[in-house]
Amino acid sequence: MNKEDKELLEEVVGEDPTKADSYNIRKNGKGIDRKVNPNINIAPKENNSGIDVYVKDDTLFGTVNIPVIITESGLTDVVYNDFHIGKNANIIIVAGCGISNNGHWDARHDGIHRFYLEEGAKVKYIERHCGLGVGDGKRVLNPVTEIYMKKGSYMVMDTTQIKGVDDTIRTTKAKLEEDTTLVITEKILTSNDQQAKTEFEVELKGENASTHVTSRSVATDDSYQEFISNITGNTKCYAHVECDAIIKGNGKVKAVPEIYAKNVDANLIHEAAIGKIAGEQLMKLMSLGLSEKEAEDVIINGFLK
Repeated sequence: MNKEDKELLEEVVGEDPTKADSYNIRKNGKGIDRKVNPNINIAPKENNSGIDVYVKDDTLFGTVNIPVIITESGLTDVVYNDFHIGKNANIIIVAGCGISNNGHWDARHDGIHRFYLEEGAKVKYIERHCGLGVGDGKRVLNPVTEIYMKKGSYMVMDTTQIKGVDDTIRTTKAKLEEDTTLVITEKILTSNDQQAKTEFEVELKGENASTHVTSRSVATDDSYQEFISNITGNTKCYAHVECDAIIKGNGKVKAVPEIYAKNVDANLIHEAAIGKIAGEQLMKLMSLGLSEKEAEDVIINGFLK
């Protein structure tokens, strides 16, 4: 890896990915470095592109980093990663993709991630995406996440699209059995003429299953974002979906909520709020000596934290 690769990896992971207990680093469609340990194994798929991550029962506080970087203009990379989380395991998984495109052709990554949580398993999943480079080729990212949760399991999913992604379709599907909890937080920033579409589909199958989905987005310039959520409650369960967005310039945001209660004890809530930056917030920061643009940046950065 060269200096540019390392900087791109740290942009995605937030630190040196090799500090994790186990990791798999992928560059331009190929695995380039991997580390495993007795409790966390990472095995390449035999008949497909991608890996299987196996976490043993009762593994506590393990960390797994699986970042992807693309530095080759014109490359389309598709990868299938499956995570098998053992009973009562408690781990952190950091994933995501950074594309640095300095050429004239589109660079694209489609990451399909499937999570299988056994009884009592706990997962914190962090996913970050960004686009860099000075080329006029697009940076395209289409992440797909599928989550299957068995009794008593718990998962937190924190996804962030930092900057520079021209087009993205983000799909998340989940099926929750009894006494499970899924918490999802999504943050997306678009600018120029970028487009982002998010689709959430969560089925609450078991009693006392619950989910809380929060989407925070900022659409600036001529960018467009679309948020679609479909929550189904089959029994006694709870769901709360929030879509909060700030638009600036000619930015556009569309929210399409759907909640479907199939049981009298299904408690499903959806809230959406879209608007511009509040004038009083700007005035307060500008009174401290900030320019209007500096004040807007402070508000946007705080909103997406």
